[in-house]
Amino acid sequence: MDLHRRDFFKVLGATGITLAVGKELNAAPKSKNEMEFHGVLYDSARCTGCRGCEYDCAEANNLPEPIPTKQIKGLRKTDEARRTVVNEFNTSKGKVYSKMQCMHCNEPACASACLTQAMSKTKDGPVIWRGDKCMGCRYCMVSCPFDMPKFEYHSPNPKIQKCTMCFDTRVQKGELPACVENCPNEALTFGSRRELIQEARRRIYEKPDLYFDQIYGEHEAGGTCWLYISPVPFSEIGMNTSIQKASYPELTKGFLYTVPSVFVLVPALLLGVQQATKKENSTTDIENE
Repeated sequence: MDLHRRDFFKVLGATGITLAVGKELNAAPKSKNEMEFHGVLYDSARCTGCRGCEYDCAEANNLPEPIPTKQIKGLRKTDEARRTVVNEFNTSKGKVYSKMQCMHCNEPACASACLTQAMSKTKDGPVIWRGDKCMGCRYCMVSCPFDMPKFEYHSPNPKIQKCTMCFDTRVQKGELPACVENCPNEALTFGSRRELIQEARRRIYEKPDLYFDQIYGEHEAGGTCWLYISPVPFSEIGMNTSIQKASYPELTKGFLYTVPSVFVLVPALLLGVQQATKKENSTTDIENE
């Protein structure tokens, strides 16, 4: 697609204004932690590894049915066809299961990195993706500390796939996320984040011999809407325990204030010059024929 010089300078001017004013692109509101987000509490002590949530998720989101297997040991990861997976781990307390999916961060790095707001945090808590806004840069994939957004590389109309907490299809209609509604052992609980943390603390307090004394997601990456409690340390069930406590967008706050504008403007300038020159050369060649 050729970039007209007039359009190029419009884009360049807008970029310059953004830098001059010092506004952050797609920055999360400062009051996010004060909002009443909703989320899910996953209790791995109650999970039996039935993988029903995988099948329910696939059906609810029109994804391929999971491949039946009795072997779910080790770290299976989500991909473009699986928004959630359940893994089995041999731990210090024996066999323990762990469910993986998007963590729906309070201040998501994926949304902060998205230049078009295709990836965004809803006021209710879920982090969702809008295909009509996506420009395919895949910055969301690079920025996510939990490695959750996945790209459909082999599709003629590729999408970013990740858990949306069934926001569009169920939650907005007053229904529970598919995995939560059908969990036979009530290992999954949906509710406000505040209430879920209270419930998690209650379970840990009442059964200290059963649970490891920590709620994963309470503080990780600035806090997440998907919360975990477990009978063993989270490192034993494949969770990333090196995640920082502060939100990842905090690392980039002030970037536009401190980085010289030339470093941001020059790449855009060179691209614009290259495209404009290409167009002018093509016009000249036609005129000379």
